[in-house]
Amino acid sequence: MSQRTATITRAAVPRSRRRTTSRRRLIKLVICVALVALLVTIAIPLMRRAESEFGLPLAYSGVIRQQAAQKHLPPALIAAVIYAETKFDPRPSSAGAEGLMQILPQTALYLARRSGATTFRVSDLGTPAINIAYGSYYLRYLLDRYGDNKVLALAAYNGGETNVDRWLAIARDQGRTLTVQSIPFGETRAYVEKVLRAEQDYRSAYARQLGYS
Repeated sequence: MSQRTATITRAAVPRSRRRTTSRRRLIKLVICVALVALLVTIAIPLMRRAESEFGLPLAYSGVIRQQAAQKHLPPALIAAVIYAETKFDPRPSSAGAEGLMQILPQTALYLARRSGATTFRVSDLGTPAINIAYGSYYLRYLLDRYGDNKVLALAAYNGGETNVDRWLAIARDQGRTLTVQSIPFGETRAYVEKVLRAEQDYRSAYARQLGYS
């Protein structure tokens, strides 16, 4: 075939066919992009749900909301303490602490006397609703004791009031404030940071379940 014949053959292909082919390719591309966007839209909530359920668990949200209202506490703070203590899966503690919020029996008995409870038994700490009620009461007590200073209250929840009082006295003698970074016990420092971070995470991930929206 001569060059002139080949040129005439190519020119004979209708322009409309070329346009139709280009249009079909464009439509396929648009459909593919739309499908990808749809899959992403579906996948993101599922991923967030999985992350919440497995990485940031939540249970007994009704009890948490109730205790938060009664004790004037942020619901996310209660959830964060439970997360830091047991991740909502209570196990026996080597120190003897029990239940979701890992309350020591002697602490629970003191709180029972202070609150006027007359039928409380240490074995009741194994009941989630009672454990959350006592843990929330203890949190409220510590916040009141330390002037609503969340860092000090959480440090006392983990490291004990006696230690926090001693750290505060040393800090005051040195003319400084006791901050998270200056908590002497590494375990307690990490605990406070973990709870504060988890509180924000719970408020964001479970706003509806915890009554924020």
